[in-house]
Amino acid sequence: MAEHEIGTMDTQVQEKTYEGFIKATTRSVIAIILFLVFLALVGA
Repeated sequence: MAEHEIGTMDTQVQEKTYEGFIKATTRSVIAIILFLVFLALVGA
């Protein structure tokens, strides 16, 4: 079995995935808030 050295793992793929997740979550939250503001203004 190969020996694992701490700190040698390539994490670029995980970092890119996490960045995409944060970006999508932020956009979704903004869209939901804008939708709620629209509903409040329309009086629904």
